[in-house]
Amino acid sequence: MPHIHGLNKTTLLDYPGRVAATIFLGGCNFRCPFCQNSPLVLHPSTEPEISEEEVLNFLQKRTGILEGVCISGGEPTLSADLEPFVRKIHEIGYSVKLDTNGSHPEVLKNLAEKNLIQMAAVDIKACPQNYPSLTGLLHPDLDSVQQTVDFLLHGNLDYEFRTTVVRELHSEDDFYKIGTWLKGARAYYLQAYKDSDEVLQPGFSSYSLEELEHFRSILLKTISRVEIRGID
Repeated sequence: MPHIHGLNKTTLLDYPGRVAATIFLGGCNFRCPFCQNSPLVLHPSTEPEISEEEVLNFLQKRTGILEGVCISGGEPTLSADLEPFVRKIHEIGYSVKLDTNGSHPEVLKNLAEKNLIQMAAVDIKACPQNYPSLTGLLHPDLDSVQQTVDFLLHGNLDYEFRTTVVRELHSEDDFYKIGTWLKGARAYYLQAYKDSDEVLQPGFSSYSLEELEHFRSILLKTISRVEIRGID
């Protein structure tokens, strides 16, 4: 059974173009200082759980109302029970979107090749050179993230890349390098950082809309669709 620690019953944001529900699984292999779901990352075993049966019953009742399911975390690709869980959701009739940090390309590829997911969203933390400081890891597995990026750039699965932009952690240079790295990507989103009580390391701040628009203009040189999210 997957360890389900949250269920957002209705969202218009998490699965672009669809009315969806979002399911949050616990555990993560990154320690991003700006993470908004720190309890699911640091001590998921102490967080309340929702049974798989309860979630599937809810989804069954909402067929015809909901149009998709987003599976997020934490990092859902760490769950050994992810595939059977996604299969059950798929069998109810839902399109499934997977949110991931890209560190387990083999899981993403397996689900995509079995047509169990219809979309992926990959969190691009920074340019590759800055991944250690943005992931909280001395030696993050960049080869795996690169495999995920390559699979999406050259495959048929619908996807988006996205970066939560933090004033204290990102610079203009990051976006020149990300633009080169993700050249030709289908969709990329700049997400404004928001501080909250759940942040792993509170106290960061966001760039202004004007500054985010500047980063967007840099990315548009190599990526055809770049949008900004999270500015009120």
